[in-house]
Amino acid sequence: MSIQDIKQRFGIIGNSQLLERAIDIARQVAPTDLNVLINGESGTGKEVFPQIIHQNSSRKHGQYIAVNCGAIPEGTIDSELFGHEKGSFTGAHEARKGYFEVANGGTIFLDEVGELPLATQARLLRVLESGEYIKVGSSKVQKTDVRVIAATNINFFQAIERGKFREDLYYRLNTVPIYLPPLRERKEDIHLLFRKFASDFAAKYRMPVIKLTVDAEQLLMNYYFPGNVRQLKNITEQISIIEKNREINADVLLTYLPNFGVNTLPVLKRDNASSNVDMNERDIFYKVLVEMKKDMNDLKKVVHDIVIASQGQNGISNDDVMIANRLYDNMEEDDVIESGMTIHPAIQKGTGNINKTIEVEESLSLQDKEVDMIKRALKKHKGKRKYAAQELGISERTLYRKINEYKIEE
Repeated sequence: MSIQDIKQRFGIIGNSQLLERAIDIARQVAPTDLNVLINGESGTGKEVFPQIIHQNSSRKHGQYIAVNCGAIPEGTIDSELFGHEKGSFTGAHEARKGYFEVANGGTIFLDEVGELPLATQARLLRVLESGEYIKVGSSKVQKTDVRVIAATNINFFQAIERGKFREDLYYRLNTVPIYLPPLRERKEDIHLLFRKFASDFAAKYRMPVIKLTVDAEQLLMNYYFPGNVRQLKNITEQISIIEKNREINADVLLTYLPNFGVNTLPVLKRDNASSNVDMNERDIFYKVLVEMKKDMNDLKKVVHDIVIASQGQNGISNDDVMIANRLYDNMEEDDVIESGMTIHPAIQKGTGNINKTIEVEESLSLQDKEVDMIKRALKKHKGKRKYAAQELGISERTLYRKINEYKIEE
């Protein structure tokens, strides 16, 4: 089955390279029995890909069960997954089959697998390693033949560091990783999705299709979409129902985009159980800012020492002038953070006279700084991406994507 056939069968809209790459991986891994881990933000459509894999596998005639691990209470999750014997706990009036027993010969999709308690993680690891499990309240080992596909929106490496997720389980689940890009990384698909949703809602509510003006299209493309495709669909439905004028301009659209412009800058956030943010992007931005601050402090110290040395003198020494000259020769506008700093007027290039003030401001382009950090990391580690990614605090996959995105020559 081709990528285009899969799109049509499962209702996937978009031509983004990242999206098509994810579909292609799912298509190739489907005939195997390898475990798959799907990673992506909330609202990116992770629930579709396990169905693609199951329907294109030899298990397609077996059971397919989707389990939302985050929606099941910790006290009953083991019973739900592995079953229980009669009388094993209060309320267990009869024996119950778990999902791994029911889905024998088929596929289980564990959504939000990062929410599993540690004790349940240990049980799941045993199933993945040997196909064995024990029902709650039983001592009999049972066997199952189930393919496991898992999905999450958490950063596993942070969860492992905090002791909230088992490292050995992560590597068992992550046999084949599939990355689903957020909507802001597939901007070319935003208007396609909007038109599809608008058409669907027009048919559903029996009303004319809404259309966007050019300025509204641009506004939609520039929005951050923290809720991804799900949020875009909700916005389209709201506009379709509420607006009488079927041509939507930027001013009208803006009223439906909450906190427009607020979420477009990187922010370091504390871990939160309800957080749906993939921290890879934000980690590298934070690292860039820290590095910029360090460079700024070093620069201020050098200039401060020169100025202090010149105080009480009519001029400054030739050595100080040479240091200052080299400083200015090597400084560009994007090498210093805007800080309101003014260089001492006693320093004039090539002389020691007092006659001008030099101010240096910084370009605030995070993309430029990110590219620079990646280049420096690659140079430091002689082009070895594994170690460069570790230096930057991101995954190799993210580094590879950014090298291609920014067309960085190694």
